[in-house]
This record gives sequence, C-alpha cells and structure tokens, in this order.
Amino acid sequence: MITLSEQHGYKKPKPIADIEKYTAILKKQNYNKSIQRGENKAYCFNITHNENEVNPYHIETTYFVGVDWIVENELSIYIEPKLNNGKSEVDYVKMLFDILKEPENYNHLDQLCEINFEKPTIAIKQKQDLLTPLLLVQYIHILKKIVQKGLKKSYYSVTKNLNSRVKGKILVNETIKKNHFNNKMLYNYCQYTEFGINSMENKVLKKALTFSIAAIQNLKGVETSQISGLLNYIQPAFANVDNDVNIDELKTIKTNKLYKEYGQALKFAKHILKRYGYNISAANSTTVSVPPFWVDMSKLFELYVFSKLKEKFTLHHEVTYHKTFNYLEPDFIIKTQDGTCKMVVDAKYKPQYQDGNISTEDIRQISGYARLKKVYEFLELEKDKVIDCLVIYSNQGANRKDFINSNFKSEEDKNYVNFYKIGIELPNQSTL
Repeated sequence: MITLSEQHGYKKPKPIADIEKYTAILKKQNYNKSIQRGENKAYCFNITHNENEVNPYHIETTYFVGVDWIVENELSIYIEPKLNNGKSEVDYVKMLFDILKEPENYNHLDQLCEINFEKPTIAIKQKQDLLTPLLLVQYIHILKKIVQKGLKKSYYSVTKNLNSRVKGKILVNETIKKNHFNNKMLYNYCQYTEFGINSMENKVLKKALTFSIAAIQNLKGVETSQISGLLNYIQPAFANVDNDVNIDELKTIKTNKLYKEYGQALKFAKHILKRYGYNISAANSTTVSVPPFWVDMSKLFELYVFSKLKEKFTLHHEVTYHKTFNYLEPDFIIKTQDGTCKMVVDAKYKPQYQDGNISTEDIRQISGYARLKKVYEFLELEKDKVIDCLVIYSNQGANRKDFINSNFKSEEDKNYVNFYKIGIELPNQSTL
C-alpha cells in the first residue's frame, strides 16, 4: 500500500518514494482516480509515468482522503488528512456533529462520501478508517430527526401460525406441510395486513442501528458521549420494531415526500450494512476491510464553515449557501437584516493561506462572483459599490474556533480592494 497525505504534490507532482517496490506492478502506465461532480470531474490522485526521469513515476493528490486500488488486488493507496501529525489529528466526528447542528446541512450531504461496493475490499487499520465514523454519525443524526417526527406508520404484510383461529388469507401449502404433517390440526398459517411501525423500512433502520451501536463501541479515538446520548434517545422508538428483514426487498420501496428523511436514512442504512457485509461480528474488529471510499475534505470544511457562519448570523436567510447566479455558485452570501454586513464568502480548505496571500486563481474566482449583476441585485447594492469578499481558510494556529466575536475585515489582502481573509481552527484530538 502507498500511503500519502492529501495535497501531496498538488499541481507539482512529486516522485513516488521507494518506487522499486511497485515498478513491476505499475508496468509503465499512468493511473488516476476521478469522481463526477456535476458536469466536471474531481481528481483524487494522479500518477504519471515518464521514462526519461530518474524516478519515472510522479504522483499528486488533491483534497480527497480515502483508500482505493491503483491496480486491483495488487496495489492500493491510502491518502490521509494533511492536518494530521504525530501528536494530534483533526477530529472529523466532532466536525460532523457541529455540521449537523445546522438543519440545512442535511440537504447537502450527498457528495461528501463516495463508496464503491463493486470493487474488492481493502484491509486497513481501524484508526485509518475515516469512512465508518462519518457514516455512523450521519446515520444517527438522521434517525434522530425521524424519531422527533415519529416513525412512519404504514400497511405491511404479516405471516403467522395462528392457533384455533383464522385471519386474512390461509396459506394452504404451509399449513399442510408445517402443521398437518406434524399433527397440529388446530393451527393455520395466515397472511394478513397490519397498520403500524413494524414496516420493512423501519426494520432496515433498526437492523442498521444495531450494527451502528456495535461499531461505535469499537471506534478508537472517538468521543462517544454525545453519540451515546443520541442512541439513548433513538433506541426506545424502535423497541417494537423487528430487525429480521431481507435487504433486497428495499428495491421495491417508494419514498414518501412527507417523510423525506427516510430516503436519506435508508441510503445510509444500506451503506452501513454493506460496509459490514451484513455480519455484526465484523463491527468489532481492530483490522477492518473497507470498500474503496473517498471523503471530500473541501466539502466537509465548507459544511463546517456554514454551520459556524449560522452561529454568528442567526436570523432567517442572513447566510445563503450555494445560491445559483448565472450558472455560478458562490459558497456563501452574507446579507444581514440590518444591512451592516454584505459579503461574498468562499471557504478554502488551504492551510497554506496562513503564511501567504490569497492565490490569484482564487481572487479571480471570487471576484467573478462579486461582479455579477444578480449578486448586486440580491444584496441590494448600487453598482458603484465594491462588494466585500472574504476567504475563510483552515488554520490550526488561528486560536479561533468560531466567528461569534470575529471581525471579518480585520485582515485585508494588501493587493486587492475590499478583499479579506480569516482562518478558523478545526477540532482536533490527541493521538498520544
């Protein structure tokens, strides 16, 4: 396995260390992994081969972390978060907890993780498994929303062996084979419908919840007190729901718009059950086999920033997330109700900004947003006004964990008018 950090050789590919170990497998080929993002592709890693170089293989990684095959069943790659070091690492579970405090973020989770269950699994250490905590925390938070509204009730089919009575339709074959042949002449297998919470959807959610509880107990370095509180809230609601269910039957389910959280929850439930191969004992292992997966760290950071902006600007629609203007989408538009703050804001998962100016490429991108006529109309500004622009970047030395008392105009870029930047520290935890 090749192990690297994210943004390794980004835009300036670096030689692969100990390349002699992998030369026979790589066979003088180029390799890359890309993920579809709308009409564009986002690259996770890119390996290029140049016979004329002393080390013919160079690699660059981007803002994705995860594990995948370079050559299937022969050589894998693990990309770890850049902000991790020998003493501490970013606490992604805490980040996700903060993200999911903001209800609107539930609508933007779709492209956070990419999982490929079609490829063979890859064995990694449990502490390298970034996928499982993210899946579990998202799933448990969605279940919390479902429980708050109440579990969906529906009609479902029930088959029971009834004594001295008949209900619904008698299943003749089962009754003869399993009752009459065994001299149980008073019993009848019957099939009938009931209305309640013990439906197929809720059974799947219950089964995935059982797996989640087992997995959470085994997660190393994860603060489980908050998760335990959520589980204590969720579990009683499923007390009267069975967990014996055929997952394949989910293909026939049609989601109800009145219960939109069910679609999300069932998606995560299937991911969790596939992740453990429907075998609950696999949730208690220290060495884990995971499907190839990628986590978009820039997306995770963006959602985290959104939750922190909403803590500062609490009124309705003061922070707008990814609104489309002429096919362009600024990360955030801030427009306070008192009119004191009107800004175009972009979240950049680039720790290097703590030591230097904003890149020209990013300046051009954000300036383009801030020159759109529709943005001026949205902010209700005259066209002779220069719109304030702000870059929020990750900085573990910022000594700032939120924006509640922050002045967004305290650090202005020395080369551009009304262009500002501000860093925010991400949650971390000790690895010692």
